[in-house]
Amino acid sequence: MRLLLNVIWLVLSGFWMAVGYVVAGIICCLLIVTIPFGLASFRIANYALWPFGRTLVDRRDAGTPSLIGNIVWIVFAGWWLALGHAVTGLALCVTIIGIPLGVANFKMIPVSLVPLGREIVPVPGS
Repeated sequence: MRLLLNVIWLVLSGFWMAVGYVVAGIICCLLIVTIPFGLASFRIANYALWPFGRTLVDRRDAGTPSLIGNIVWIVFAGWWLALGHAVTGLALCVTIIGIPLGVANFKMIPVSLVPLGREIVPVPGS
């Protein structure tokens, strides 16, 4: 079932959301100071391509630098990525088949707003 959901996700929204994260990552990597944001954006792009079967957990070693970085990220890139997830989620929820994918888009809004200090791990039991 995860494979089917991931393939449908990839076709309907995953590819386009991943492109958004990659563009944000490239822009962030242009400046030396924002390279950590670019790397986080590339990580989330990978997750946005194939999310089912994986989850995000908070890193225990994330501290004040992650908090400050997340605030900067929200201002410059996070809000429009979150808006992309919200619009795509609403569009997917119009159809019955798209409802699980729309819900998955809504679940990705928090990580699009605050990506630093998070880690992608496999879902237990998968």
